[in-house]
Amino acid sequence: MRTSLILIASVSLSGLVLGGCASSLTGDTYSRSEARTVQLVRMGTIESLRPVRIEGTKTPIGSGAGAVVGGIAGSGVGGGRGSAVAAVIGAVAGGMLGAAAEEGITRTQGVEITVREDDGSLRAYVQAMEPNQTFRVGQRVRILTVDGTSRVAPL
Repeated sequence: MRTSLILIASVSLSGLVLGGCASSLTGDTYSRSEARTVQLVRMGTIESLRPVRIEGTKTPIGSGAGAVVGGIAGSGVGGGRGSAVAAVIGAVAGGMLGAAAEEGITRTQGVEITVREDDGSLRAYVQAMEPNQTFRVGQRVRILTVDGTSRVAPL
């Protein structure tokens, strides 16, 4: 009973930790360091759009949380030396599953937006899809760039 409570608490904590790791890659979300920073603004017209997947984060948090949960779960198996071996195997397997879970949870749908800028250059930008925003070929957009990070926004 005690082991199952610890397991449930550990899994819940892991979910909260992983959820907190997700950062936004949408065009309307700015990091704290980007706020109040001068941005270069360029204008252009969308030439093409292509759906893409943006891979999830791969931090030590996912594998660490998974290892803790797996180790606790494994330690409840058997007794003595068998319990220690099961804990190690559980920690390794949990770490691998935790890393995969983190990447899967934070993976997002994105769009590659190819823009013919007003100076004639053709550039592609990738950003996460926003729920209530759609782009279309031929649409006029503005490209905002700060510290090497660009985003495309409708006019």
